[in-house]
Amino acid sequence: MKRFFPVYVRVPLIFFTCYGLLEYFIDSGDKPAIIAYPSVMLLLALVLLVIIALEIVASASNNIINQLMTPEERAEKERLENLPISQIPFVKNLLQKLTKTKPITSEKEIELDHDYDGIKELDNDLPPWWVYLFYATIIFSVIYLGKYHLFGGDNQFQELEKELAIAQKDIEEYKKTAPDLLTADKVILLTDAGDIAAGKAIYDANCVACHRADGGGGIGPNLADEYWILGGDVKEIFNTIMEGGRDGKGMVAWKQQIKPSDIQKVSSYILSLQGKNPADGKAPEGDKVTNNPASTTVATDSLAVKQASAPDA
Repeated sequence: MKRFFPVYVRVPLIFFTCYGLLEYFIDSGDKPAIIAYPSVMLLLALVLLVIIALEIVASASNNIINQLMTPEERAEKERLENLPISQIPFVKNLLQKLTKTKPITSEKEIELDHDYDGIKELDNDLPPWWVYLFYATIIFSVIYLGKYHLFGGDNQFQELEKELAIAQKDIEEYKKTAPDLLTADKVILLTDAGDIAAGKAIYDANCVACHRADGGGGIGPNLADEYWILGGDVKEIFNTIMEGGRDGKGMVAWKQQIKPSDIQKVSSYILSLQGKNPADGKAPEGDKVTNNPASTTVATDSLAVKQASAPDA
């Protein structure tokens, strides 16, 4: 065995096998086990020292045994170690069992009574490895026939459809607990003081340049009155901030700069400005919406048409 796996192959092979097993059985999350748990690195260092120590002991023992051998025994040992791979007893016996080949000296036993211009024909048996493989294909075909043609097993397309359905279900479950994957249809009005305060901080950092600190409007429309260009429901405001305003004259989409969960807080804060009537507020724009932030309704039927064109605040 040492002939096929010299020491410079054995040591790394054993070491990385141990490391792979540790990584497989230790749950370290996204980090490698040796980083998540420093004790694992110490254990691997100990394993490496033990492997090296065993190799040193084995090498020393082999030298001692060689010194105790007679010259004839050493010569026989060297002969066996230098045998071609096919002549090693274990390999030779295995090949014989798999092929059942006859040596040249025994070919007379399987020679057929045919002669073609001096060319003789041998009655060789099929190699056992080929016969066993043929039997295995027959067994496989019977199982395959039974599963997919008699008992209605799923074919590849049906398996794919089921896996996709499971994956989609997993995605939906993940979205329920992943606020940063929030979509407009899942948005609700936040009323908690902490959420409103967080929304105000985001508004002050990003929105006051166009809508003023009090929401009275400047470059952008007045956010404190009851008139909305693209809808005053929390879902509609969320969508407007996410996707941006009307083509050519609306605000930019903020979905690349602000997380969806934070946009929900900003939308809720904007609705908290309703009814405050800031001084010198910008003239109303858009359609009047019922003053009910929790569930606003559009006062005209034109909102749906405007939403289809493009967003704006």
